Amino acid sequence: MESFSYLGIVLLTLISPLPTEVIMPLTGFMAAQGKLNLVYAVLAGVLGSVIGALPWYFAGKYLGEPGLRKLSHRSGGWIKVSMEDIEKSKYWFKQYGGRAVVLSRAVPGVRTFISVPVGISGMPVLLFLFYVVLGATIWDALLAGSGYVLGDRYYLVKQYLGPASNVVVAILLIAVVVLLFRRKTRRANKSKSSLSAKKLESKL
Repeated sequence: MESFSYLGIVLLTLISPLPTEVIMPLTGFMAAQGKLNLVYAVLAGVLGSVIGALPWYFAGKYLGEPGLRKLSHRSGGWIKVSMEDIEKSKYWFKQYGGRAVVLSRAVPGVRTFISVPVGISGMPVLLFLFYVVLGATIWDALLAGSGYVLGDRYYLVKQYLGPASNVVVAILLIAVVVLLFRRKTRRANKSKSSLSAKKLESKL
C-alpha cells in the first residue's frame, strides 16, 4: 500500500488472500497518519470489489455451475471454486435477490460467490454493479472508518467487526424462518377456505 498507494488497495482487494476486514482497517489507519485520503481509500476498495465480482458474474452467466466445475478441474487447482459457498450463495440470492448482494459484502466467502447465481439468473450487469457498489461502499466505509478512529489499534477492527457477519447470517436465517412460516400459514388458510367453500357448495 505504501508503494502503490490507492492502486495497492485495489490490487490487495483483488489478489490478496487477506479479507477486506484486514485490508480496509489498515487503509483507515494510514489515512489517520496522513498517508492516504480516507474517501479515496474507500473508493479504491470498492473498485477492487467491483473488478473482483465481475469475472464470477460472467462465469455464472456464460458457464454456469457445470462449467465452473470443469474449469476448476482443468486448471489443476489454480482456479479453486468452492461449490459449498456457491450453494450457500444460491440460497441467499434465491431468498433475497439484490438485497443478498448488498448484505453479502459483510460475509467472507459468500461475498465472492454470490456473483455466480446472480449471473446465472440473468440479472442485468448494471443492476448487479449497483448492488455491489452499494454493499461494498457501506462495508468498506465502516471498516476503514473504524481503522481511522482506532489508529494504531486498527487490527482490533477485525476482532470486533468480524462477528458482524455472523449477525447478518443470523438475521437472514430468522427472516427465512419467518418467511417460510408465513407461506405455510397462507397455504393452510387457503386450504381451509377452499374446504369451507366446497362444504358450502355441497350443502347448497
